[in-house]
Amino acid sequence: MTRSPRALLAATALAGLLATAPALAITPVPAAPTAEAVVETYADIAHAMYADSLAAARDLRGAVDALLENPSDETLAAAREAWRAARVPYQQTEGLRFGNAVVDDWEGKVNAWPLDEGLIDYVASDSYGEESDENPLYTANVVANETIRVGRETIDASTIDAALLQALHEADGVEANVSTGYHAIEFLLWGQDLNGTDAGAGARPASDFALGEGCTSANCERRRDYLVAATDLLVSDLEEMVAAWEDGGAARADIAGKGAEGGLATILTGLGSLSYGELAGERMKLGLLLHDPEEEHDCFSDNTHNSHYYNQVGMQALYGGRYERTDGSIVEGPGLADYAQAQAPEAAQAVSAAMEEAHARLAVMKQRADDGIEAYDQMLALGNTEGNAVLQAGVEGLVSQARALETLVADLGLTITVEGSDSLDDPTLVQ
Repeated sequence: MTRSPRALLAATALAGLLATAPALAITPVPAAPTAEAVVETYADIAHAMYADSLAAARDLRGAVDALLENPSDETLAAAREAWRAARVPYQQTEGLRFGNAVVDDWEGKVNAWPLDEGLIDYVASDSYGEESDENPLYTANVVANETIRVGRETIDASTIDAALLQALHEADGVEANVSTGYHAIEFLLWGQDLNGTDAGAGARPASDFALGEGCTSANCERRRDYLVAATDLLVSDLEEMVAAWEDGGAARADIAGKGAEGGLATILTGLGSLSYGELAGERMKLGLLLHDPEEEHDCFSDNTHNSHYYNQVGMQALYGGRYERTDGSIVEGPGLADYAQAQAPEAAQAVSAAMEEAHARLAVMKQRADDGIEAYDQMLALGNTEGNAVLQAGVEGLVSQARALETLVADLGLTITVEGSDSLDDPTLVQ
């Protein structure tokens, strides 16, 4: 068939366009990440989280120096703010526990709670009491006493230093004898919160750290020594964990040595256990069942809403393979979310949705406290229907997250053991 001149012209023009047009880019579908790559990203994020925690602890140490050089309302407020800031990166690390023995064996030195604060310093006996059947060191008061009786042994406490604090940590086999870590420092900076479920946190005066005639509550020099020793220990303990996640470090080597399936199981064990037994159960539901402000995690500072919120932020970072550092830089790589999406897409989507929902519910709790509506301990109060509901919504979101993770574990053909909690599994056992 003979083409018309118009058709020939169109064909020629089209041929010219095709000859000069750039080749269309074909984006290849990204290959599913290997389990080994996922574990490597996880270890890189762990290292960055602990490095940020260490940097913040060093900032806290500087703020403590400023407080002790010139005890005032301003320097005490700055030290407290540095403590709060130090909690932000550290709380994001807690999804690294439970599956990583190196972390779980170490964690009690820096974040053990609850604590019997009478071991450390003076307390209000009318609310705290004067003795405990479970703890002979309930009111040992290291700051005030130069000898401490632990069982049949008498410990020389004339010098308050790191060695003394380490010797007294969980002394007599009592877990509530917490002498080191964030919460010991928190108590020293704030003092007891004597407000129950009413508004207000601890109100220790700056003069508790003054020297000479300005000293209040006595033993200010020893209290200063305790604060320095506890902060120095926090820094050195975090240095240990940063090193553990460096190339060749014990924690990184341990998870790499578990193989592909073992590494993935470790990641999921930490996320599932923190979601369910630890955060939803022991840290949130238990306090709701008892309506007890003593069951809040950062009980002296009224910072619990932030601690719980950043636990969730950290779990999302570990699952997604993307962590935003304190300085705004990003550490990211192939994450468990990517691996799960390739291997078990339906379960992976359910986990992502559950994590977003849990995050949103905990954000409501955080915003309620940040806006000054009420602190976490007030939300726990008996008869506070609205506050209780906010916390219960967070519990339910975390439980749903744990259930979604369990389904993913099964779909990936893995086996893990998740920490339980009487508060969730059998509330009748809670007293």
